[in-house]
Amino acid sequence: MGIQTWTFIIVGITFALYIGIAIWSRAGSTKEFYVAGGGVSPLANGLATAADWMSAASFLGMAGIIAFSGYDGSVYLMGWTGGYVLLALLLAPYLRKFGKFTVPDFIGDRYYSNVARTVAVVAALFVSFTYVAGQMRGVGVVFSRFLDVEVNTGVYIGMAVVLFYAFLGGMKGITYTQVAQYCVLIFAFMVPAIFISIMATGNPIPQLGFGSAGEDGVYLLDKLDGLMTDLGFTAYTDGTKSTTDIFFITAALMLGTAGLPHVIIRFFTVPKVRDARKSAGYALLFIAILYTTAPAIAVFARTNLMETVEDKPYAEIPSWFTKWEETGLIAWTDKNGDGKIQYLPGTAIEGKKPLFEVGRGASGERLISNASSSSNELYVDRDITVLANPEIAGLPNWIIALVAAGGLAAALSTAAGLLLVISTSISHDLIKKQFAKDISDKKELLIARLSAVLAVIVAGYFGINPPGFVASVVALAFGLAASSFFPAIVMGIFSKRMNREGAITGMIAGLGITTYYIARFKLGWIGNPETSGADNWWFGISPEGFGTVGMLVNFAVALAISSFTPKPPEAVQQIVEDIRIPSGAGEAMDH
Repeated sequence: MGIQTWTFIIVGITFALYIGIAIWSRAGSTKEFYVAGGGVSPLANGLATAADWMSAASFLGMAGIIAFSGYDGSVYLMGWTGGYVLLALLLAPYLRKFGKFTVPDFIGDRYYSNVARTVAVVAALFVSFTYVAGQMRGVGVVFSRFLDVEVNTGVYIGMAVVLFYAFLGGMKGITYTQVAQYCVLIFAFMVPAIFISIMATGNPIPQLGFGSAGEDGVYLLDKLDGLMTDLGFTAYTDGTKSTTDIFFITAALMLGTAGLPHVIIRFFTVPKVRDARKSAGYALLFIAILYTTAPAIAVFARTNLMETVEDKPYAEIPSWFTKWEETGLIAWTDKNGDGKIQYLPGTAIEGKKPLFEVGRGASGERLISNASSSSNELYVDRDITVLANPEIAGLPNWIIALVAAGGLAAALSTAAGLLLVISTSISHDLIKKQFAKDISDKKELLIARLSAVLAVIVAGYFGINPPGFVASVVALAFGLAASSFFPAIVMGIFSKRMNREGAITGMIAGLGITTYYIARFKLGWIGNPETSGADNWWFGISPEGFGTVGMLVNFAVALAISSFTPKPPEAVQQIVEDIRIPSGAGEAMDH
């Protein structure tokens, strides 16, 4: 059977499974909608957390960035892995003991202020909408290639599916759907990695394979370094980023992870604090399987791509190239007229993706209207690395279709978690807690579901008009989370002196300066575009790493303001003391 047939079968089966689980586990109360009734087992929550955490950025984007950035791409691997360890050990158990539904709920109660709650809601919306843009783009990329539809159409299909089980089941439906999605995505990620590792080095363990020698006796990384330097690229194992920028990006990803509302909310779904610790351990194990494999896939993909296309006549290129070409996510323009693909340093096009003109060139290529003046003739969208890798390696069609299903599982699982954060922030933290405190459980549930509809529409817009590649877009969300939530949560748990005035001003300052920096240097919305390049970055820090600066600003402002404003009430100080007391930590909370 062909790739498209296999894709329809495998994706259809997985979608039917997700929808079936949503119907079976539909929420009947706000507690089930927000925190799955608080009765999820540690193992199931660990699987769901791993799926929630490993988004399209992990499944599609991370290997793509490592493949095309080499050593520089390792900051994503270090930052996201280290950040989850930080979250699991430093914050999750204490937040579970506090026993609230959401991060804004924790901040509002801990800082005894609806203003603090509102600022936290705004921050949650900023983070979630930025993050979900990457997921919806990932859905569009998968659909555009494997179901032969436009990227925008793929986004619409993904919106409909995720809305169904988020609208119907809330956190309860999402949790058990994410358990299934983890199984699909990890199987889809590992199967081609194992096959390609055996083909390239004879070693069935990808984590060992990419550091092994092939049949020619040359180590794979040495071969890739040679291919890169022969064509004028920097060696794959050498870095080009400054040490400062690497540090700030890694820190922003780590601290942002520890402040992500859609991940933190998962620890409110288990019965006990002890179960939060257990589920964090399970999740870390399940996450490590994919994260330790991603560098191997990156090396396999970059090596296969360069050996397949470099200096080859376009007429002899495999069919996978022309099929991806139809999506606009890969392109070649014959700049020197020799009919061969020249893959060299520099940008092949002007802008983010090819713009095709009607018609074909002399070699049969689709003509690109925005080709750049550099000598590089090949454009490859980083987000197709994992999806195209099995095709480049010549694996069976069912494996190619399986990877498509895995990419969709990764994107949809995280999108669902983010949409739930958005809907609960509106229905619970704004409506219920501030504007209509006496609202019935039934009406609150209705508002939550309507908020999910609105959130899906906005998320779809950002998926169709994303500000960059999947992983880089998601990195911005981590910066926003680091600059807003992380200091407020840490000081809320470990500082009895931190008061509402300090927390509110700190969050506003951190989020404000980070948002400004991203708007100016990443999106080009503020200032002169001619002064928004890397040469004008403050202290040489990229927009992806500036969240660390925002976090430091948040801490500094919060500590300064709290030092000359009144202490929190005694009752709040006692709550902070109680959160950190081990005794009774294993008892179920009533919330």
